[in-house]
Amino acid sequence: MIKSRIKQILDECFQAGVSRELWSDAARGGYAVEDPKFEGQGDFATNAAMVIAGCEKKATGKKINPRQIAEQLVDLLARDTYLFAKVEAAGPGFVNFFVNEAVWQSVIPAVVGAHDTYGRAAGKNGKRVLVEFVSANPTGPLSVGHGRQAALGDAIARLLEASGYEVDREYYYNDAGRQMRVLGESTRARYLELLGLPHEFPEDGYQGEYILDIARELVGKYGDSLQGVADVKPFKEAAEWAIFADINQTLQRFGVAFDSYYNEHSLYENGLIDDVVAALRDRGLIYEQDGAVWFKTTEFGHDKDRVIIKSSGEPTYRLPDIAYHREKFRRGYDWLVDIFGSDHIATVPDVLAGVRALGYDDSRVTVVLHQFVTLLRDGQQVKMSTRKANFVTVDELRDEVGVDAARFFFLMRKADSQLEFDLELAKKQSQENPVYYVQYGHARLVSINRQAREKGADRGELTAARLDLLTMPEELKILKTVAAFPALVLEAADELAPHKIVYYLQDLAGLFHSYYNKYKVLSDDAELARARLWFCEAVRIVFRNGLTLLGMSAPEQM
Repeated sequence: MIKSRIKQILDECFQAGVSRELWSDAARGGYAVEDPKFEGQGDFATNAAMVIAGCEKKATGKKINPRQIAEQLVDLLARDTYLFAKVEAAGPGFVNFFVNEAVWQSVIPAVVGAHDTYGRAAGKNGKRVLVEFVSANPTGPLSVGHGRQAALGDAIARLLEASGYEVDREYYYNDAGRQMRVLGESTRARYLELLGLPHEFPEDGYQGEYILDIARELVGKYGDSLQGVADVKPFKEAAEWAIFADINQTLQRFGVAFDSYYNEHSLYENGLIDDVVAALRDRGLIYEQDGAVWFKTTEFGHDKDRVIIKSSGEPTYRLPDIAYHREKFRRGYDWLVDIFGSDHIATVPDVLAGVRALGYDDSRVTVVLHQFVTLLRDGQQVKMSTRKANFVTVDELRDEVGVDAARFFFLMRKADSQLEFDLELAKKQSQENPVYYVQYGHARLVSINRQAREKGADRGELTAARLDLLTMPEELKILKTVAAFPALVLEAADELAPHKIVYYLQDLAGLFHSYYNKYKVLSDDAELARARLWFCEAVRIVFRNGLTLLGMSAPEQM
């Protein structure tokens, strides 16, 4: 990666300055190499001179002009004549780097040589990460909110894998408790309704058409033989089985697969809930008041303590979540990534306090909270599903806009940003649609290669290509963008921010489409055409690899 190589050279020059007693080592690690803010300021810039000057003043009281330090750095840096065409001091003390064209041109062999693995790294030494996402209880079909979480979780897992982590995807659910009992009661009521028998639908029961579907299956299988069954269990189990099968099919169609499923109920069956309460009690972090059991979260900086077992004897949601996270640590993961809806915001601090109270490092738990999704059609909010429930399901969205568009739109914004999903825009077959705009970039590059073969314009061996002919400003800018891809993948993985890949692909698409409209790839100049064909192949690889990280396809024609 060129930026990291420049940082390495800068560090060497900084140390050379320390050895010459031009400055002390107080500024070590405090400066950065960044993209310049404005055109004409080079390919990269550093604030090292200003940081050094600030550190020297703080350490020794000696005031040094940053511009003077910048000029000293330029003298040290200018020795690298291969990497730099020019290094200059600018402004109050910036150092601007102008990279040689040959360096950008050399990106093409690197991309083509790596091919599918370009942008992937092995720099995390196989550290184990558990990514938990979706985790919907089997009480109904997945909503578009779950869809955003599925897209986020899968893309984050893909980014972490590309960065060298060993990743497991886990789905956590509960098939017991009040919600499931109400589900069974709702199914029984619909079953009796279909038989024309007296029934009482639960006041807070599940209203969706999917409950009627399950009841119809029961009638078809058992006839009226269940009418006198007082136990809700057979109705609950039938509903759970049908809904989980539906959820799994939805996820499969959406391109999401899990390595493991973890049932909250097993925490109770295996005595892990009681064990956590006992462990907290042994640490003096539990007390009883008003018949309830309280966890001393104030010991961890919270404004008040929290109930973990109600006076009714029923645990609050915090307790099993704490036990579940302890089991995650016990399974040997180095990093736990949780992806939740924003409605979990109040419980996260309590769970982290529980993890810390049990002796685990809660800094190894990262929680990504995503905001809700608003579907828009013709500028108006879409509120109701036509069939499934009082929300729009992932299946309905997929049927209308397709998996790729759904994933792309779900990932277009930061997770903590409200997302407005424009259904009409997502379906447009034009460059106005950002999904189409990006995927068309890949399809257009494939088309160029196809046209070249049809015309007999063989691009030949890469080693024989005259890549030095790629000197147009647009070509060099695209190559610089291509070169930035591996570092961006690492950054997006570390920040759990797949939207950065979306932004990158949109920028790359904009640069390439503008280039295509301005220049002919298959020109009369055979050598230039061959160079540009290899240039296009490198760009195509990056498009495909980026789309793969988002869980999307890279169409060859559109």
